[in-house]
Amino acid sequence: MIAVERSFAVATQLPTVVGYLTDWGNSREWDPGTVTCTKISDGPVGLGTEWRNALRLLHRTVIVDFRLEHLDDDRLVFSGRNRGATSTDTITCTPRDGGGTSIHYDSVVHLHRLARLASPLLRREFERIGDELIGQMTAALERQV
Repeated sequence: MIAVERSFAVATQLPTVVGYLTDWGNSREWDPGTVTCTKISDGPVGLGTEWRNALRLLHRTVIVDFRLEHLDDDRLVFSGRNRGATSTDTITCTPRDGGGTSIHYDSVVHLHRLARLASPLLRREFERIGDELIGQMTAALERQV
């Protein structure tokens, strides 16, 4: 298992943050690993919506299907899966005194089969992505103001 957590603050108000992050298709603007992300389910974005995400990991493109599993006014949970791994990405948002939003991003990846052999390399890669995510997500969210 690989777990990566990051906490940071943005100037954007909570409803705008949650509204923007609810659409995983926006991940191409804030996730350093995302190359493309396409909605693959019908209907408007909401609970149960699914996306196909192409990620660049260790110089390889990996396809992961994501699904919005939980949607609250301040918390989003997405599950991701492919043959090599399953993941849960939880984004918890709280309003800040004086404005803006605090974001806690928690990503847990369970590697399967042969992918487990790459765990040490993937752990470093996910930590790097987590570090870069802070700046990219902050910039993407602050463009929403």
